[in-house]
Amino acid sequence: MGETTHMIKRLYSHINIKLTFIMLCLLLVSGGCSAPGPEGFAIYLTEGDIPPSKMPILSHVDLAEQPVLSAQDIISYNVITHEILLTADAFDRICSLAVPTSGSSFMVCIDRQPIYWGAFWTPLSSQSFGGITIMKPLGSQYTKTIQIERGYPSASFFSGEDPRNNLEIMRSLQQAGRLSVITSASPVETLPHSLKGYELYSWPINGLWHFTLVTGTNRDKTLDEIISTENIVSAEGWVHVQVAGLDALKTLLGRLPQNEHVFWLAGPRSEQTPQSNINIMLPASEIIDTIKDHARQYGLNLVAQSP
Repeated sequence: MGETTHMIKRLYSHINIKLTFIMLCLLLVSGGCSAPGPEGFAIYLTEGDIPPSKMPILSHVDLAEQPVLSAQDIISYNVITHEILLTADAFDRICSLAVPTSGSSFMVCIDRQPIYWGAFWTPLSSQSFGGITIMKPLGSQYTKTIQIERGYPSASFFSGEDPRNNLEIMRSLQQAGRLSVITSASPVETLPHSLKGYELYSWPINGLWHFTLVTGTNRDKTLDEIISTENIVSAEGWVHVQVAGLDALKTLLGRLPQNEHVFWLAGPRSEQTPQSNINIMLPASEIIDTIKDHARQYGLNLVAQSP
């Protein structure tokens, strides 16, 4: 009886060892075979370093194995100026690129799928370029920024449609938490003209006024849509930008084209569902008059709705 019990214990011990081994193998296999998460926004050089002059005639372009910039390298992306604030390591990486005077092609991608192409360029170049450019920094600078621009040596050399406001790119950057509100005091470019003008909404939070400028439409905007922090200027002309503070609002209005109509609404045209302490409303008349005067200086037609 004692020998039988001993044999049973040995059998169970042998089975447990096998089960443990099988479980470890399954864990290793499942961990090794797990699919990587989506990459999101990234900028790749081309495989074989295809020169910009040959890019328009190619039907297919292979990407380099690794991106030269990824979303993890970006601290913030300015939706209006397309200025990108980089980490120090990423900025040094761009500074160290070998960019010839004829440019070095890149592809802006979402999950490794190309959205548009452009070229890193050097200010030492005497050649003009009609595409999208990123100027290679010549050295260290206080703000580690690069900018996706149009044309070289100026935007007047650019031809074609501007692809930078692609909605898929803006959504990816917003989801990664990389889109920034407008902080630049010097407008670089104007927002697009809107056939139905723009709608302006405002609300206070702890004494600070927040503003959303959105493309005018016939449909009613919901409260969630108005207060959304998703800043978008799409290639199709859709604009939704939120800023905080009067100075930021003045900067934002300065980006609108002259003779644009802006309707400052006292509240959503749809029923306003209460949400925490947010209440869409107009500020005091003194603030409204100040913003109106500023808008007139830019040639804008700003009308504040009667509360």
